[in-house]
Amino acid sequence: MYRPRAALIALSLMLLLPVAAGANGPSGDEAAIRAVVERVEAGWNTGSGEASAAPFVEDADSVVGTGMRIKGRQAIADNFQRIFDTMFKGSRNELTVDSVRFLRPDVAVAHVRSHLRFTSDGKPVESDAISTWVLTKGADGWSIAAFQNTPVAPPRPPG
Repeated sequence: MYRPRAALIALSLMLLLPVAAGANGPSGDEAAIRAVVERVEAGWNTGSGEASAAPFVEDADSVVGTGMRIKGRQAIADNFQRIFDTMFKGSRNELTVDSVRFLRPDVAVAHVRSHLRFTSDGKPVESDAISTWVLTKGADGWSIAAFQNTPVAPPRPPG
């Protein structure tokens, strides 16, 4: 016996579940954004300013942990290379995506945690930061349009 109500419910679920699961939504885009983060991490860990900045758009904005604003992909690459050649020479940076939120199909905000290990004055140092990435999707895929990095301060002892 044919049950129109049951058929309508089943059809509704078949249409809604892929959207809820992201099959027709941002899942492929989220994976592509995560790949951008991995490219920046790989560039950092090889000490290449050019590779680290490659995923940025030409006129990108970057605000680093000291509050300095850097404008443009080449200036961002130059700054990366400067720190790779000096204070962060031989450093390792582990980037972890906390979240990706799509503001539009072609604009996303990602929050990324970093765990940086380096040597200062012959002593091992570790520091953490969280950054906000604004990414845009163009003909060549996802790129970083704006970046803000904030160091995570260690907890203060009570008192």
